[in-house]
Amino acid sequence: MKRPFWKEKSLPEMTAEEWESLCDGCARCCLHKLEDIDTGEVAYTDVSCRLLDTESCRCTRYAQRHVLVPDCVVFTADQVDQFHWLPPSCAYRLLAEGKDLYDWHPLVSGTAQSVHDSGASVRGQVVSERVAGDLQDHVVYWPAFAPESPPNTDQDDDDT
Repeated sequence: MKRPFWKEKSLPEMTAEEWESLCDGCARCCLHKLEDIDTGEVAYTDVSCRLLDTESCRCTRYAQRHVLVPDCVVFTADQVDQFHWLPPSCAYRLLAEGKDLYDWHPLVSGTAQSVHDSGASVRGQVVSERVAGDLQDHVVYWPAFAPESPPNTDQDDDDT
């Protein structure tokens, strides 16, 4: 049995399609964050980007997001280690740290619904920036924590 691409390739070796498929659809990266200018500490909020469909946890204008939201971050393999604000369950962060994906990740589970069922997504937990008001009134701690289930431990070391 062939090993999954994320166990065979480094982040820079992945195709554009493979890279994009690493996104689990949790939308935690689409939440507004506040960074302390003195300490660099990041505080998450429960306020989402105006382009986020809070039910599907997907961007409604993904191809145009950088034009419509100029500070929307583009993840690239050579920069992922700089994004200390990514949630600990993020596939890009996990793989950059040499860890495996969680069992609920759609690439592992085979279904996009698993990220929502696991509690990893922002579904039902956020408000749009269009109605939120002052971000400081919306600081929350849950996006900075990984869901309870540990990353997938099936290493497939015997496969060739």
